[in-house]
Amino acid sequence: MRALSVVLYQQDSREARALAQSLAEYFHSVGIAPSLSELRTTVVKRRADVVVLDIELACVEEVERLHQDFPSLCILGTHRLADEEIWTAALSAGASDVCAAADVRGILLSAIRNARMAGSAVA
Repeated sequence: MRALSVVLYQQDSREARALAQSLAEYFHSVGIAPSLSELRTTVVKRRADVVVLDIELACVEEVERLHQDFPSLCILGTHRLADEEIWTAALSAGASDVCAAADVRGILLSAIRNARMAGSAVA
């Protein structure tokens, strides 16, 4: 299996750095997109396999656009108070999963699981 790359776009820069440190142990490359307008550029530049996207900041429509523009990209949504309605909307828009923003372990496990599933589907 080839090395995987992840890009983060999170509202809280402190949480983004902590999450990046945790993911760096498991992913070849971890980048943080500084703004929504630079997210796509960062995805392309880093050849991202996974995007961890704060859906409060980026909205479900952005999930849908990312999924359309990068169909093989694993999109993992995060939200402070993800409920069933948010989760369902994000999955319908193309996200692989939605996790609570503070659940670093859950984000990590979901990112690894979904990236591997996407990678095996492409291979």
